[in-house]
Amino acid sequence: MTVWDDLVGQERVSEQLAAAARDADALVTAAAADAPPPETSRMTHAWLFTGPPGAGRNQAARAFAAALQCVSPDRALGGSPGCGFCDGCHTALVGTHADVSPVAAVGAEILVRDMRDTVRKSFTAPATGRWQVILVEDAERLNEKSANAVLKAVEEPAPRTVWLLCAPSLEDVLPTIRSRCRHLSLSTPSVDAVADMLVRREGIEPDVAAAVARATQGHVDRARRLATDPAARARRAAVLGLPLRVEEIGGALKAAQELVDAAAEDARQLAEETDGKETEELKTALGAAQGGRLPRGTAGVVKDLEEMQKRRRTRTQRDSLDVALTDLTSFYRDVLALQLGTRIALANTDAEDALERLARGSSPESTLRRIEAVAACGKALDRNVAPLLAVEAMAMALRAG
Repeated sequence: MTVWDDLVGQERVSEQLAAAARDADALVTAAAADAPPPETSRMTHAWLFTGPPGAGRNQAARAFAAALQCVSPDRALGGSPGCGFCDGCHTALVGTHADVSPVAAVGAEILVRDMRDTVRKSFTAPATGRWQVILVEDAERLNEKSANAVLKAVEEPAPRTVWLLCAPSLEDVLPTIRSRCRHLSLSTPSVDAVADMLVRREGIEPDVAAAVARATQGHVDRARRLATDPAARARRAAVLGLPLRVEEIGGALKAAQELVDAAAEDARQLAEETDGKETEELKTALGAAQGGRLPRGTAGVVKDLEEMQKRRRTRTQRDSLDVALTDLTSFYRDVLALQLGTRIALANTDAEDALERLARGSSPESTLRRIEAVAACGKALDRNVAPLLAVEAMAMALRAG
């Protein structure tokens, strides 16, 4: 199993990255032998991975990082970097490699303080690996200050530093940054490709794999979660039941409250799993005894951690609501397909009775207005409107049709 095996339906991108990793390997080998570098190389210091949600932007970037750090002995025999088994590949893939620094948005934005240490590290030589790799998973969330910090580092990188930026589209990244990156565009994997991956890699039954791949429309991570997590399937079923519950005002408001509560519960569960452990580890690192008082002058560090955890809870709740809105959009898209009599395959075959009921009881025009209401809810959440207000407004718009 190579590092490229997780890139579902991205054969073209895998080939380009594998070729660049081979050239990167040649550059390191030449430098170690004090030989001149190859005349041509497909390796460069900055890469920009774009593609729709679920296409595997972050997976592609992390696989490339692993290939760059590959220390497989097979390379000396002509093997390609990225074996997937060596220590370099394994630690890069699981996120513990000392020279692979991931940066992800904790809240709505990547703040400049989140980037300072990483930018500083980008100017240092690799500690144990072959390259210093900086992986920015949410480049579209860089604010003005943090984007400028990244720009300065990308403009004049250290010789063995590689920047890997991931964003939904080119337009989500500053022109000055994207002009200095090599662009790789990923496409949404086919439903068949995702289903095949679930069968081969996760051992999912073929009919279940096909159903979840179709329901998520090629979103690899969501398909995997639906196939393996009963709670995720229950939440999706609740969301798909919402369109039938908005016929009465009371039902619409109750459904909105339940949707927001479910998202808040997701955030709470994540906080329970991570916040306490992070806080105790920090206090121990600062020299506080178990349950004891913090040393003088360290309270500000703990406060910064608490602020980060609060931003992460907000982000988790938003992400959960985004998934619900995506499911609702998919539901009404199926309703519209039935109303128009198209041959397009339905994504939500497990809710076909509800789809047909709504298709018979409304017009295509009202279905389009409902799709627009779901999109408006997403935009309101982007503007930091209170989640309950945004979802209640959507529920009332769905009722009005």
